[in-house]
Amino acid sequence: MRTHQLVLQWIEGQLSSGQLALGGRLPAERSLAELLQVSRTSVREAIRVLEAMGVLRAGVGSGPDAGTVVIADPTTALGSALRLHVATSHLPVKDIVETRVLLESWAASRARPESPALAEAARLLEQMDSCAEAEAFLALDVRFHLALADAAGNAVVSAMMGSLREAIQDYAGRLTGNLPDWNATAARLRAEHRGILTAITSHDGGQAAQLVADHIEGFYAEAGLGSGGGSASGPAGRSSG
Repeated sequence: MRTHQLVLQWIEGQLSSGQLALGGRLPAERSLAELLQVSRTSVREAIRVLEAMGVLRAGVGSGPDAGTVVIADPTTALGSALRLHVATSHLPVKDIVETRVLLESWAASRARPESPALAEAARLLEQMDSCAEAEAFLALDVRFHLALADAAGNAVVSAMMGSLREAIQDYAGRLTGNLPDWNATAARLRAEHRGILTAITSHDGGQAAQLVADHIEGFYAEAGLGSGGGSASGPAGRSSG
């Protein structure tokens, strides 16, 4: 076992036992190296790994932000990994689309009409109404879908959707080049968004779930990615099977 893995194991054990909690600070680098009988290089390597995983935040210098603090940002590592694997074509876009349908239809069916996330979703719709540029529109679109997921109140589903955020925005942006008329598509998407939000606020989770599924699948079908089709995970303009 590499020595930095000993540090990882120790930190995991401290978190599991409750000795370390959210917002807690790790011992200083020198102290931790002495405690575990490893080099300071191994400690730094372990901390870098956990930073990339969204478990720790390392601050330098002095003051309230100094030191290495336990945080909770599960979307960081998941999002980076998914984006890279989509780029290598290891994860076909059609599979991510199917995952979106599963997660988002479930979330829509259970979204709470009183959730503050729905107020955020409504604000995002207003911004989309005045957004003509495709890239900016799609960024708002992704935030709208994340807000719907948050409204279900399931932290794991929210984290999974958050991890998909960059991958969704990236491949959706590349697929817009396949659309015959972006303005017409944008108008349809706006109307569908409002229909989904209305169904949720009307306590019709079943209708909301169906509308979300139709909405997601409809966009990709229009862009040439059929439900049984190939992947658009390659560079713009290339569709791989």
